Amino acid sequence: MDTQKKKNITRKRRHARVRAKITGTAECPRLSVFRSAKYIYAQLIDDVKGSTFVGIDDREISKKKVEAGERTGKVASAFVVGKLLAEKAVEKGIKNVVFDRGGYKYHGRVRALAEGAREGGLVF
Repeated sequence: MDTQKKKNITRKRRHARVRAKITGTAECPRLSVFRSAKYIYAQLIDDVKGSTFVGIDDREISKKKVEAGERTGKVASAFVVGKLLAEKAVEKGIKNVVFDRGGYKYHGRVRALAEGAREGGLVF
């Protein structure tokens, strides 16, 4: 088995362990993160109903100018994704969320997305 497949399998195992412990509700949805090589995606999900409240990715933000501080590159775009997701969530009346990092380590782009969401007004 090559290294990349093994990494993905272990990430999916970690994600399954996390998902066994956390669920999103209508009052406190789950902020789910998916990180691909090019993009980062984030959604607010109600697991009880199986519906998504808000979804955003960094393909949408190239047109918008939002300050990302000292961050550059993909980390900056992840921060902006988190901030815009939080703004959309606050418009819909969502303040509290449960963070689901998707089995990824909490650093780099995942951490920047979380910091952007916190700065945008979400509490988790």
